[in-house]
Amino acid sequence: MSPSAVSDPHVLSSGKVWVPLENNPSVMTKLAHRLGLSDDLEFVDVYSVTEDSLMAMVPRPVYAILWLFPITKNSEEALAEEDAGMALYDGSGANEPVLWFRQTVGHACGLMGMLHCIINGEAAAHITPGSELDKLVDKAIPAKPDARAQQVYDSEFLEIAHAEAAHGGDSNVPLPSDPVPYGFTAFVKGKDGHLWELEGRRKGPVDRGLLGPDEDILSERVLGLSVYPYINREKVDESRFSCTALVTADK
Repeated sequence: MSPSAVSDPHVLSSGKVWVPLENNPSVMTKLAHRLGLSDDLEFVDVYSVTEDSLMAMVPRPVYAILWLFPITKNSEEALAEEDAGMALYDGSGANEPVLWFRQTVGHACGLMGMLHCIINGEAAAHITPGSELDKLVDKAIPAKPDARAQQVYDSEFLEIAHAEAAHGGDSNVPLPSDPVPYGFTAFVKGKDGHLWELEGRRKGPVDRGLLGPDEDILSERVLGLSVYPYINREKVDESRFSCTALVTADK
């Protein structure tokens, strides 16, 4: 752990802690499909958000990105400062621009980020009717945030699917008790055409501004509203971060 890192913020008071997921497109795609996302969509690697030649390799449009970042003193202070100016989110109903879940399971930030990617925006139209994901969304839409969080906490299906995914990556599988100095957040396009940052540790969804008619989640200006602030405040190499994108599957 680097000197600027902080103690593990994902060990929540709920008492339930899962093995963390890799930000691995194969892992996230398999998990998303198992939950009920159509195989019309998949996650792919974004090898750089700053080099044009590597950005050009990503299929477009990009419907959402899953962003893995080091949790440091800087990142926690920035989160706390922004959250201090926000009211605790209490929204519900079909008119919400995005569907957001509060996280109450420790080390489940990868699952929460992936869920936020696949249940919002264009991806929501690719949920298989009658699937576990479809049932989760239908029950969550009219519910308040605490009830939504309880859905995830109580779901045996999600817990089993998550455990299988956690053992399906390329790196050594940590113990649930191992510290995790990284966090996931999702960036999606809401029903209102705005860019939303969705992380279960926050007070609620965060509106990052309106997207232009020709912009997607990886457009240059949009990255300036989403992931560039994470990179700039740490003053470290981009390799400390990891990004996967939700796109139309290459069949």
